[in-house]
Amino acid sequence: MSEVTTIGLDIAKTVFHAHGADGMGRMVFSRRLTRAKLLDFFAAQPACTIALEACGGAHHWARQLTHLGHDVRLIPPAYVKPFVKRQKNDAVDAEAICEAAQRPGMRFVAIKTEEQQAAGMVFRTRDLLVRQRTQLINALRGHLTEYGWAAPRGRAQVLMLADLLDEEEMASSLPEAARAMFKVMVDHLYRLDAQIADLDREIERRAKADEAARRLMTIPGIGPIAATAILALAPPIETFAKGRDFAAWLGLTPRQHSTGGKQRLGSISKMGERTIRRLLIIGGSSVVRQASRRGAPAGSWLEGMLARKPRMLVSVALANKMARTVWALLTKKEDYRAPAPVAA
Repeated sequence: MSEVTTIGLDIAKTVFHAHGADGMGRMVFSRRLTRAKLLDFFAAQPACTIALEACGGAHHWARQLTHLGHDVRLIPPAYVKPFVKRQKNDAVDAEAICEAAQRPGMRFVAIKTEEQQAAGMVFRTRDLLVRQRTQLINALRGHLTEYGWAAPRGRAQVLMLADLLDEEEMASSLPEAARAMFKVMVDHLYRLDAQIADLDREIERRAKADEAARRLMTIPGIGPIAATAILALAPPIETFAKGRDFAAWLGLTPRQHSTGGKQRLGSISKMGERTIRRLLIIGGSSVVRQASRRGAPAGSWLEGMLARKPRMLVSVALANKMARTVWALLTKKEDYRAPAPVAA
């Protein structure tokens, strides 16, 4: 039997499938495995390259298989799909993963440590709570409207209506059952506010304690949340050869549909880590809003863009520049220095 050099592993919750191939790409075995027998099977295999799709649980299994002496590589699922041969089942997926891993130009995902994943959970949890708070505010506004209570958009306005529910004269206009349900929603809203505030303080503490995060916060538009999110969710900055590669990974570069020597650029691709992309666009929007009110520095790139383009487009373009600046600061280990304005 030929020696196995590459194994494609299709992972799931309880049932896995391994496809082994030799150096020429020929199949050596195709085997179904249960979760309990997975590590024992790979412990018996000679050291080789094991490829997995970068999906849920992939980083955990990558760490476990690395401890067994294997070279583990994670592949983005979108790069595996072209190698699937018709239909879809676990064996076909494992074969496609194995074949994709053998391509010389394939791109891989860096394996995260448990600490990196734990740091990322802080932002995932905060995002979840913020979404729940928004959902609850919308529900409150909608139900109150049914009884003739209307409030402008915004959390502060809804909290003002919530305070009115405590006033006996105002609350008496509502049915008893409705008042009880509004009380439940208001109490839950206050609890969410407190939990989000606790997470914000934790994120700020992490940012102040990290030298790289403090360096990133010197960039206009990047605060503690964006700085620590970049460090927790992005792969090592050495993964990217230049700033444009990092911006492209975030999905902030234009989508290309070029052919015949003609370049056609569309909207941003929205690929990569959407949490960081969203935070950079929000930061860019705050800088653009401030520049619109107080005026951008004379002769600056921002002043020229605001004179020619819509504000939202400028915000996204600024987020692109911020991503490239992030790459430069982390690579050179320097603080941000504002560019000198260009003379008219």
